Amino acid sequence: MCQATTTTGGFILSSQSETGLLKSGRLPRRLVQLYAGLALYGASSALLVEAGLGLEPWNVLHQGLAELTGLTIGVVSIFVGAAVLLLWIPLRQRPGLGTVSNVFVVGIAMDGTLAFLPAAHTLAVRIPLLVAGILLNGAATGLYITARFGPGPRDGLMTGLHQRTGRSIRLMRTAVEVAVVATGFALGGTVGIGTVLYAVAIGPLAQFFLRVFAAPTAPGGSTVVATGQPERAILPG
Repeated sequence: MCQATTTTGGFILSSQSETGLLKSGRLPRRLVQLYAGLALYGASSALLVEAGLGLEPWNVLHQGLAELTGLTIGVVSIFVGAAVLLLWIPLRQRPGLGTVSNVFVVGIAMDGTLAFLPAAHTLAVRIPLLVAGILLNGAATGLYITARFGPGPRDGLMTGLHQRTGRSIRLMRTAVEVAVVATGFALGGTVGIGTVLYAVAIGPLAQFFLRVFAAPTAPGGSTVVATGQPERAILPG
């Protein structure tokens, strides 16, 4: 039988490896990783919102739209995720369980966490919140990606544009996120030192946690190998 190979989030995974993972009972573990990763991603985004020192690119847009519409940032995230998912149709992208779950779980977790977080007024509180949010975001990214249930809607948009235009993923990501940040900032989203720190730190953090949470060897002798640069990892968002 021909052994197909696919790339997911910087990981090369053979179809035989994936079948082995399912047969070996790893599916429950992967589901736990998926939903824990998505929930923690939403919680980490809430920490960055509460810190008020700058958000990750897509949440700059979400916050700006929340200011404009009066909706919560989590609800806006859900609507934007659903709208971006519709753009997959002309790009011929196929969503997975992780893709659809991402749309809802991250926004719900973000609003839920914000509802319980006390207000942070001083830098002595806001700076640790920012650092904790970025670190937790990296860990959540590692959990979510290594579950291998498909990219988030926003990252699927970037990889779809890459496939349709032939331009690099780095270029597509940069172009989309610059447009997203500029639009969000114009609408009132928060751009600051946190935005810059997130952009610098998330690649190395994601790569580190991808290796922490990845299963190095699949049943039957097939291996799952981490490859590529951090920007190739499909980050939820």
